[in-house]
Amino acid sequence: MNQPSPRALALSLLLRCEHDNLYSNLILDTAIRRNKLSDADRGLLTALVYGVLEKKLTLDYLIGQLSDRPADKLDDEVRVLLRMGLYQLRFMDRIPAHAALNETVSLAPKRSRGFVNALLRRYTRESEQIPLPDREREPLRYLSVAYSFPQALCERFVGIYGLERAERVLAAIDRTPPLTIRVNTCRTSVDELSARLTAAGASVSPALHAPHALRLDGGNPTALPGFDTGDFFVQDEASQICVEAVDAREGMRVLDVCACPGSKSFGMAINMNNQGSLTAYDLHANKLSLIEKGAARLGLTNISVAARDGRAFDPSLEGCADRVLCDVPCSGFGVLAKKPEIRYKDLSELTPLPDIQLAILENACRYVKSGGMLVYSTCTIFPEENEDNVARFLARHTEFARCDFTVGDLASENGMLTLSPDEHGTDGFFVAKFIKE
Repeated sequence: MNQPSPRALALSLLLRCEHDNLYSNLILDTAIRRNKLSDADRGLLTALVYGVLEKKLTLDYLIGQLSDRPADKLDDEVRVLLRMGLYQLRFMDRIPAHAALNETVSLAPKRSRGFVNALLRRYTRESEQIPLPDREREPLRYLSVAYSFPQALCERFVGIYGLERAERVLAAIDRTPPLTIRVNTCRTSVDELSARLTAAGASVSPALHAPHALRLDGGNPTALPGFDTGDFFVQDEASQICVEAVDAREGMRVLDVCACPGSKSFGMAINMNNQGSLTAYDLHANKLSLIEKGAARLGLTNISVAARDGRAFDPSLEGCADRVLCDVPCSGFGVLAKKPEIRYKDLSELTPLPDIQLAILENACRYVKSGGMLVYSTCTIFPEENEDNVARFLARHTEFARCDFTVGDLASENGMLTLSPDEHGTDGFFVAKFIKE
């Protein structure tokens, strides 16, 4: 049986995302494992799946400009194929236009092959003449089409940042994010690992802010020297900055109340020099094995796991912890560059989130001992999940005060730090730190 081409696999996966609302990263990882793809084919498949999902609104706008039928009136398979073809022609400079066109047309059903061929060829002739919506007259529609975000989300960004800054943020999200790793300093140093990776042909540079981070210019991190031996793990720099804010140290008792998939737990355990006690909790028991396997690979023996709803109080933990990290479930609008589906969330479904987050934070604060520290974090930029929740928490808990912190060249203001893709080159992220007086 012939192995399907990367484009055929991409079509299959994108149709599944279209029909079943699946997470692209999960089905993509499964497809890569099952089909044993070469590095080149793996790269093409990944670029097509993530790229088409990210640029869906832009691509559908182009389809509407090139055809008398809008994208949402087309057959699903034809619409996805046109998105794939246009994505290659517009955004993938290394693929020759004839290859992108011919390979896409070959996947089309016979009844639609002529239509797909004609539309893609028209794009190759007229791409320079297709205008975007007018930025002055229709700023939200312009942002939506130019950066492929729903207009409702563009409106939220403009409301938070203003038009000029909102466009800078969207443009930063639009760029391919760097791959950032956290060095396991229990086993090696940043300089030693950097030298090893460079010798193996990887393009490595220091991170901008986090002290134990390295940036890689793409590639498969699991194939690099040091991965199997637990010398590093993948973690965005914003997440690493959050870990540094916790300031976990040797011999402490630390709780991570919403821990999965575990990277913050790993970072704190390493900062503790694998001494003391760190308990990683999560609502979903079936996810805890991710933490156990990761800790085993990294040689971290001071981590234990347990299933627990972060809103449910455990009297046995009251006042026990030197440090508590409360990295709550959130809307995720800080990690749009890495999770393309998030941009299409219905914003109205997010209304209950701030109250859920506050309930977790109020429960978690009961576990902090006198003089201990509590850190609240999200991977979003929405004020109602960040600054507003901090204000609500402090109004109810006068035993806690804001606590300023620094990480590298970054300093909090009134105990809070907001990271953004345009200013910091990281995920969008929020960190607030409190001390129990």
